[in-house]
Amino acid sequence: MLFFPIQQELDCISEDGEILGKIRFDDAQRKHIFYATNDSSITSLHQEAIRQRLDGLDEGRFQIPMQDDD
Repeated sequence: MLFFPIQQELDCISEDGEILGKIRFDDAQRKHIFYATNDSSITSLHQEAIRQRLDGLDEGRFQIPMQDDD
């Protein structure tokens, strides 16, 4: 599972290159949320990897780097 930063979100990309969804920070809830592109493509292994990434982002173990367009 790849987690690739695009602006202020992460694309979640499966091993076969399919974009499964995006992770964004929801300021109202004060946590990172996964927004699925296609729920039918997400396996239990993907769900676990995404959950771990969400937990790590919320706990500060991971960061979404800011993109500098200059």
